[in-house]
Amino acid sequence: MKKITYFILSLFIFGVGCKEDEDTDGGSFHPRIFDGALVFQSPSRIIQQGQPAVYNGLSFSPKPLEKTKISWKVNGEEVSTDTSFTFNPSGGGEFEIRLEATYNGQTATRISKVLVSPATYTRKSAPYVVMSYLSENGTAAGVTWNNISYLAFNGARVLPDGTVDFSKGNQNQNVDELVARGHINGVPVLLGITGRLSGIDGWSLYNSTDFGTVISDPVKRAALVRLIDDYVTNRKLDGVDVMMTDLSNDDYSISAKSAQSVGPFLTALKSALPAGSIVTMTATTNYMHWEYTDLSAADWINVHAFENGATVGPGAPVGQPSPFSYMVDAVGIWRNKGIPANKIVAGIPAFGLRYNQLDANGNNASWGSYDYMTFAAIVAADAQAPQKEYAAGIAKGVYYNGIPLVNQKANYIKNNGFKGVYVWAGDYDATGENSLIGAISKVLK
Repeated sequence: MKKITYFILSLFIFGVGCKEDEDTDGGSFHPRIFDGALVFQSPSRIIQQGQPAVYNGLSFSPKPLEKTKISWKVNGEEVSTDTSFTFNPSGGGEFEIRLEATYNGQTATRISKVLVSPATYTRKSAPYVVMSYLSENGTAAGVTWNNISYLAFNGARVLPDGTVDFSKGNQNQNVDELVARGHINGVPVLLGITGRLSGIDGWSLYNSTDFGTVISDPVKRAALVRLIDDYVTNRKLDGVDVMMTDLSNDDYSISAKSAQSVGPFLTALKSALPAGSIVTMTATTNYMHWEYTDLSAADWINVHAFENGATVGPGAPVGQPSPFSYMVDAVGIWRNKGIPANKIVAGIPAFGLRYNQLDANGNNASWGSYDYMTFAAIVAADAQAPQKEYAAGIAKGVYYNGIPLVNQKANYIKNNGFKGVYVWAGDYDATGENSLIGAISKVLK
């Protein structure tokens, strides 16, 4: 019996001690915020305008709450003193939600960043298309919005069964962030639809016609249009780019049928997507261009006007794979096909061709003796690279497009009535004064 009495007395003394610590410790107790609902678990949220961001399920110490001052602030301005808060944005933008719990002059803080995609936006006025085309690994962190008028993201890979892999865009809400930041900056964001690409250069994986085979089947094509329409609509994207670089096949009839199916696919997309959606196509300059049928549904044609293929392969002479002359010839091919200049956007590479092994004659050694470097990596290895187009000190040499060459190309586009330029890939570009997109933007403003 005595043991029980002593135990109860001990609990009582402990409880009084705790209360004394909370209420009368003279300020040595630091307040705490308990996030039972994990509303602050993610440091950032991306929501649509009209969608609330709810912060509840929180508890605070010390108690009672009359002794702990609660303050909710949005971008530094206090908006509530309640124990929970619902943020209802009235427009797009980036917001900091800060929760402060203050007791005896000490403050505990939780912070959440909220990026709000606006319900409507006004597209920036731009005389030419300057489009950064992000690879599947590109993110909003690599985009300088002031330099571009359009953004495309390679985020929809068509699989052989007609389904679509959207995982790269869905990861970490990548597409949602691109759309939100694009629209806040007045930049339309397009979804790039591709088959299997080979790597940095953006060409098809050899002998792969996943995308082309799917759109060649009317039933699969219709199902694919529905999948794309649902994704574009739900993610508030501004349209699509159909990247048809995966037409190469040893069986010419398969490649030809794929190319002939692009026109009907573009027409079906234009009809199905929300009103005002942009539909474009990225095409190569190889012999397959003759097989394309009616492309009038496309708002413009992006021409893969780089990598002439003359500087790779066993015994090929080393040199610039994307010279000025090749871009001129490439856009000329599509002009001769009947596409007006003001519907042609020329491609410029933000990567270089690196030779790793040469033969006894100083030519490329084999199919496996070269690879590619992003422009950012080239600049990191050679500080003078932006003003050149050849870096001799990297491996056996790297050829690429530097700022003088892209300026020459952009001026040609501007002076000959073309619609603009896209850069593949925007996430390969350098930053600041070394940016190829920045240089192009200055010419085409």
